[in-house]
Amino acid sequence: MTLRTAKGPAAVLAGALAFALFGCASNDASAPSAAGTASGGTTQAGQPDVNGDGKVVIGVLSPGDINDKGYYESFVVGAEKFATSKGWQVIKRGSVPATEALAAARALCQQGVDMVALGASELKDAIPASEEPVCAKTAWYVPSSENVPQTPRTVISSDDPNQSMLAAGYATGLLMQQKNATKAGFVTGMEADFSVNAAKAFKAGIRMVVPKAELVTTYTGDFNDSAKAREAVQAQLSQGVKVIYPYLGGATDAAAKLAADGGAITLTPGTDRCDSTDPRFDISVIFDPGAYFAAALELFAKGEMQLGTTKVWHLGKDAYPTVKICSPTAEQTQKMDAFIADVGADKIDTKAEVAKLGS
Repeated sequence: MTLRTAKGPAAVLAGALAFALFGCASNDASAPSAAGTASGGTTQAGQPDVNGDGKVVIGVLSPGDINDKGYYESFVVGAEKFATSKGWQVIKRGSVPATEALAAARALCQQGVDMVALGASELKDAIPASEEPVCAKTAWYVPSSENVPQTPRTVISSDDPNQSMLAAGYATGLLMQQKNATKAGFVTGMEADFSVNAAKAFKAGIRMVVPKAELVTTYTGDFNDSAKAREAVQAQLSQGVKVIYPYLGGATDAAAKLAADGGAITLTPGTDRCDSTDPRFDISVIFDPGAYFAAALELFAKGEMQLGTTKVWHLGKDAYPTVKICSPTAEQTQKMDAFIADVGADKIDTKAEVAKLGS
């Protein structure tokens, strides 16, 4: 899962991210790399009008709710903002089941898109279409934090979720320490590898500050079911949980609002929402896929997007991912800045910390 709403940060940072990278409708609506980058990629002739039909069309497929005000929506917002500025068209579809990914990608190619962009690696089963005749005149963009097959036409944008989730836990630990709290909660959807690992890294980060902290994790089975998320939050609050992390999906705001109303510390799943008041968030965990994607589109517009390459985004080295406490004390700011810098300098082995403290 990747990393990470382009509601503000993406617009501001797109130029900087582009340099670093290489050197709300319904879910079925249509609307008119640097260090860590693999070498050996090639540009595709005709970018951005790859198929040579005189127009540029970006096709976006997302496994989640593209109106979730969070991770999944940010990908679409980033694409539409940039496309509008260039006079391009975006065809988008949200809530695409993994089992339909391949067919959905082929359908986009049949509609004459110049790029197929997958909103998250859950749709990686679509990638074989990039090598089929129907998609011969397309470029592909795939965000990923897990093993995704690299093909000659794909650009993969990757980060290490251990880094952002460990940092999220560390920031949470600082606020828990301030409140003398020892019990946190993690509410998410499916019990999949990426969500299980995210919870483990989050717990490890908390324990770097509060060694005896407990994490209560609830898998509702559905990232977008607000009723199930609220039920899980209420159950956790009843157990004395003082932190609620609603992790990904359309249920985020419903869960966060109930948690905040219950006096719990809340975190964002991927975006900067420190300015939000309804719901309120105490920590922004920022692995915004819209900003990553905007950087790639900037290169695509210039005809410079290198296909067949992977860019790995690193906490403390790149603008994203990052974590910030919304209203920190001076001491919390100093400690958070030092933590992120140490991860960037490889002074903190995030995988080792998760293995040691996340169990």
